Amino acid sequence: MADDTPGSRRSLASLTQKTFDVLIIGGGIVGAGVARDAASRGLCTLLVERSDFASGASSRSSRLLHGGLRYLAQGRLGLVREASVEKMTLSRIAPHLCQPLPFLFPAWRGKGMPLWQLSIGVRLYDLLCGGRNLAASSTLPPGELLRLAPGLQIEGLTGGTRHFDALTNDARLVIDTLRSAESEGASVRNYTTFVSCDSIAEGWTCKLRDEVTGEQAFVQSRAIVNAAGAWASQLARSGIQLRLTKGVHLVLDRQKLPTKEAVILTEGKRILFVIPWGERVILGTTDTTYTGDLADVRPEPADVQYILGVVNGAFPEARLRGADVISTWAGVRPLVSTGGNEGAPSDISRGHVIRMAEPGWLDVAGGKLTTYRHMAEQAIDQIGNFLGRRLPKSPTAERPLSCGAFSGVLPPAVDRAVVRETCRTEWAVHLDDVLLRRTSWHYYHADRSEIAGKAAQWMAELLDWGPDRQAAELDRYHAMFSPPG
Repeated sequence: MADDTPGSRRSLASLTQKTFDVLIIGGGIVGAGVARDAASRGLCTLLVERSDFASGASSRSSRLLHGGLRYLAQGRLGLVREASVEKMTLSRIAPHLCQPLPFLFPAWRGKGMPLWQLSIGVRLYDLLCGGRNLAASSTLPPGELLRLAPGLQIEGLTGGTRHFDALTNDARLVIDTLRSAESEGASVRNYTTFVSCDSIAEGWTCKLRDEVTGEQAFVQSRAIVNAAGAWASQLARSGIQLRLTKGVHLVLDRQKLPTKEAVILTEGKRILFVIPWGERVILGTTDTTYTGDLADVRPEPADVQYILGVVNGAFPEARLRGADVISTWAGVRPLVSTGGNEGAPSDISRGHVIRMAEPGWLDVAGGKLTTYRHMAEQAIDQIGNFLGRRLPKSPTAERPLSCGAFSGVLPPAVDRAVVRETCRTEWAVHLDDVLLRRTSWHYYHADRSEIAGKAAQWMAELLDWGPDRQAAELDRYHAMFSPPG
């Protein structure tokens, strides 16, 4: 685990005494998975992330582990099968982060896919999970659908289907994967920037900078894995081209939309989810081309109104308004570009690419949250081949994932002990690390300003912050959600 003393931070100089087999750039879910796989197969492993772990798309997803039912209609059976099998794998190795969740897919006359087509689709979906999904799919008459999802538009409703995927906590999946990587011997560091690298006979000399202390150091690694997500194409040695799309989610009180199970809604080629999340409900997502600042991705008013409009169309009695929204998040999906005319964002493949751009530099891009473990295994297979090592078979599909004291799909209680644990064993440095990614308190609670004040006070006592630092941390947190400019 991380150093047992809250707030302690190992010097970069401690990394200069050895040559790593693999240095991983990026502390999202893919990078975390690569670090775990590499370390579990005996490679000397270092992972660096210039911000906080999971601070990009890996904490801004729909929080689902799923095969992607909509990809069946696009004929992408291989992608669906890969993700479906991985979903079942994660249900075994991380049951605390894979809560089975039934999904209702309503069918209306003259709109979207007809009921017979949906019925065939969910049964094929079960088969692609290896013949056994989290539970069996079924076809439901209108009355049963309305019992499970009160308030659905009755006019034209012909029934619906019910299938199973899983609710997760995306940021906690990253943290627990990193905990597992570290327990296998990996060194992992957030707020550590990969500045540059030079090719040498033994591999690479890499310049790193600690963004907390300002310390710089040069470390050596035999190979480098670029798992920087939306930033992957910006690295000097990268051979990846990305098409970035933005996804926006809204959080409401569940009393506003008291569905008992998740609901899938369609709008053209887009899919939106209504996802029960404890006392809350998550609505999303959008899928639009993004060309803005990667460090400041925000929901626009049009995004919010679009989601509310689609949900209100399916649940007319809900009459949802902007004032009902407790919180929002927006993330950027790093989809692999094939060049040319790729069509609408929803048409772009969610498949992944693992490619050695030059000897010893491996780009890993694309994919889905659900398939991260499989991507990591494939990446380290290639690294092993490059290094000329006969690596053992990856054990990550069978070995249980580490579980933190309060890790789960729902936020823990607002408590000082939780804050202490995140600072002591989970690399939390800033207030937003705790509120957004370690606990999700920011997204779940309406009184988040009050909670932020409490958490800042607890962190100040634990990390020996003075009044100026405590105030600066609160300012940093609030600035992330204030209107730009």
